[in-house]
Amino acid sequence: MFNLILFGPPGSGKGTQSERLISKYGLKHLSTGDLLRSEIAGQTPLGMAARSYMDKGQLVPDEVVIEMISSALDNNPQANGFLFDGFPRTNAQAEALDKLLTQKGTEIAIVLALQVSQKELVKRLLNRGLTSGRSDDVDEEIISARIAEYEMKTAAVADHYKKYDKVVYVKGEGTIDEIFDALSDEIDSRKTA
Repeated sequence: MFNLILFGPPGSGKGTQSERLISKYGLKHLSTGDLLRSEIAGQTPLGMAARSYMDKGQLVPDEVVIEMISSALDNNPQANGFLFDGFPRTNAQAEALDKLLTQKGTEIAIVLALQVSQKELVKRLLNRGLTSGRSDDVDEEIISARIAEYEMKTAAVADHYKKYDKVVYVKGEGTIDEIFDALSDEIDSRKTA
């Protein structure tokens, strides 16, 4: 099983590249936001637990999210691997994920971090804001704050995986194909190593 984490600030192209990587490598996309919505919609015990926190305006505890990920892993035994999107976001989540994957006899093989200049990110998000309908994509100050928050939070997660030589920085500027080829090259080098 080949598991990877795709990192990148808002506007770095994670969504576009995730779809292509999932298709090429037969990976299962694991988005914690999607998992939460699915569990809540299905009114599962985990979903109801998550909803009780969300209804109070609280973050869903890591333990609940990890249980949802565990369930998703168990429900997809045929998967070639998983692409983690939006998780882990903190050091504690990275450690909990590593522990869970070890229990399942697998691990994170690589952490791919898309690097895009702040100027390019702002340009992309403002452009996306013209058609996305997302209010957080039309205000340059909000965009800058989102990028700063991303950098602050995910730096610790990158540091966690750097200890295991799993972090690879990939230039996230260029054509979609160029970026995809660079990501694929990194994955292929780890899959054969």
